[in-house]
Amino acid sequence: MSDPEHNNSEPSKVSLMGERRGIKRGIYLLPNLITTGALFGGFYAIIAALSGELELACTAIVIAGFLDALDGRIARLTNTATEFGVQYDSMSDLVAFGVAPSILLYSWSLNELGKLGWIIAFLYVCCTALRLARFNTAPDSKVFFGLPSPMAAGVLATLVWTWVDNFSAIESVSFSSGVGLFVSIAALLMVSNIKYYNPKNIKGQVPFRYMLLVVLMFVSILIYPPGILLFIGLVYGASGPVSAFLRLFNKEAKNLDSD
Repeated sequence: MSDPEHNNSEPSKVSLMGERRGIKRGIYLLPNLITTGALFGGFYAIIAALSGELELACTAIVIAGFLDALDGRIARLTNTATEFGVQYDSMSDLVAFGVAPSILLYSWSLNELGKLGWIIAFLYVCCTALRLARFNTAPDSKVFFGLPSPMAAGVLATLVWTWVDNFSAIESVSFSSGVGLFVSIAALLMVSNIKYYNPKNIKGQVPFRYMLLVVLMFVSILIYPPGILLFIGLVYGASGPVSAFLRLFNKEAKNLDSD
């Protein structure tokens, strides 16, 4: 007679071997090395924020954002995209664009709100995790559904960076309340169904004037990085709700015309 317990255990062993077979073959070094750099940027931002070095923390988050945009593109160009890389990238994103910005904002301003401050910080981390989980289970194609977490983190980091670079420390509860509201809006935009433009759609040849605009943008960033990056992030963040409102307005106008 066959052993029931032995028979039931065989599929799990086979499944486990199948799941780990890809790891045994090895992983691609270059894209995962860049992902590790982004993860380090997030970790360093946490250490810097806890040490009071807010500008260093902001810079580390911004650098992590650029590395995050680079690793996926390199993986696609070199045909080295793997499921391992996708999962590793998500874990790196949660640290760099979820935990690090929340600790940065708490160290900078949200701590003035007491318990409410760390609740808002946790809301941001939670929404980042939900945004990443939704992206992994249903990847965005032509558009992003919800504000991408790297962009949200970039807006918050450059906000702190610009303020610290131009103004003194914050000791106002009312100002911290405004910051808390801004962080909450950014968090909710990440888990919303609002459509955002996906830069990955830029393929092939583009008009020459687009290249000129890109050059001007880079020159502007070099002149004053935190302020220009904050402006770009705010424009992109507002583009989703504004486009949604215009689509709704046009739809209502068409309905009135048809009546």
